[in-house]
Amino acid sequence: MAPHSTLTRDDAARLPVSVRPPADRSRLAVYTAMGASIGALPVPWLPDSLLRRVRGALVHDCVVRHGLSLTREARAILAEPSGSEVPRGFASQAVRYLGVRLAARALARFGPIGALWPVRDALRTYALGHMVSRYLDTGRTERAVRIDADEARRLRRAIDGAVARALTVEPLPADEPVAIDDQRDATTALVDWLIGLAAGVPDRLMRRLDAAFDDLLRTANG
Repeated sequence: MAPHSTLTRDDAARLPVSVRPPADRSRLAVYTAMGASIGALPVPWLPDSLLRRVRGALVHDCVVRHGLSLTREARAILAEPSGSEVPRGFASQAVRYLGVRLAARALARFGPIGALWPVRDALRTYALGHMVSRYLDTGRTERAVRIDADEARRLRRAIDGAVARALTVEPLPADEPVAIDDQRDATTALVDWLIGLAAGVPDRLMRRLDAAFDDLLRTANG
């Protein structure tokens, strides 16, 4: 295990290094697309291995762009898809793969179940990048430049907990714009509202994730 870093942000500010701007949504979207495509691979052990690589690269990208660094242990904790610090072995991954495929075949008659796992991996990849960046922007209280394993465990628990609580937490209501001099008829207004309601699902989900994540971080730091 790497020793606890004594280098602080104040020390790092005096070092001759260049810090890239924080990752924008377009970069996060690419990582998310990679996570989704990996979830569709028809190989027992390959998806977890590749997803671990993508998640590790994503976390490293976020951290470096905030002028920080990761220990190897911290990266492994945040990158592990299963939520456990111990990666699944080939045998357990093969058993899980077979179980998933049998369940998918049994449920295929009820709809496009094959898209479930790519969507799941895409959402988890996006949530990881979003919440790591949010933590580094607003929630980190450590002054050390290096993120160690203990800090990564606290962050990982907050991320996993936020995902689990996203459907139950109630965020602050968003300010919705109101049309001025609305010329639509009632039918058009209703259809527009339904379409807008569907389009707003990702934003509502992220606001719930943010609220749950911030609450868990306050509890962990308090």
